[in-house]
Amino acid sequence: MPLKDSMAIAVVLAGWCLAGLVLAGGAAADDDETRAQASRAVVTEFMISLKQQLRRAIQMGGPPNAIQVCTVAAPAIAADLSARTGGQVGRTSLKPRNPGNAPDEWERATLQAFEQRRHAGEDPRGIEAYATVEGPDGSEFRYMKAIPMGNTCVACHGQVIDRRVAATLAQLYPDDKATGYNVGDIRGAFTIVQPK
Repeated sequence: MPLKDSMAIAVVLAGWCLAGLVLAGGAAADDDETRAQASRAVVTEFMISLKQQLRRAIQMGGPPNAIQVCTVAAPAIAADLSARTGGQVGRTSLKPRNPGNAPDEWERATLQAFEQRRHAGEDPRGIEAYATVEGPDGSEFRYMKAIPMGNTCVACHGQVIDRRVAATLAQLYPDDKATGYNVGDIRGAFTIVQPK
């Protein structure tokens, strides 16, 4: 293996070790910025994995196939990341498709602040927030990263939905609220909750 590739792998592994230690409550866990950096790495992995699976599904069977990815694969990715990092990793939205992804009080306030920031001209791709807050079981670190609507997203979340997609959504999510978006809107956010 070339030295360059070995070094790249070592850097990735070192980053994941740091992320695991921080999210699991390691020695550096008192520093919210360090926790935020680790959370960014986790969210990046979530985004990349989800995008890859969505693209494959769309290539194989169009947008209705993508719904299956969001229904089955996205929760599995979140569960795997939660198990590996010790945090509770997920997605939420002000207009959730899955009622189980409805925001809690802190997430709702953060999502509303994200919308204000977007309307003030901030690029949704860079919008994030983190804080240490008091939760039901004591102090917890909270992290959220906005999920902006892209061109691919409008097939299932846009203003106009194909009838096949609409039929699949009606069957799987009879109380769906996650439509009516435009490219550039904030669809929701990745969220991480971690005890301190």
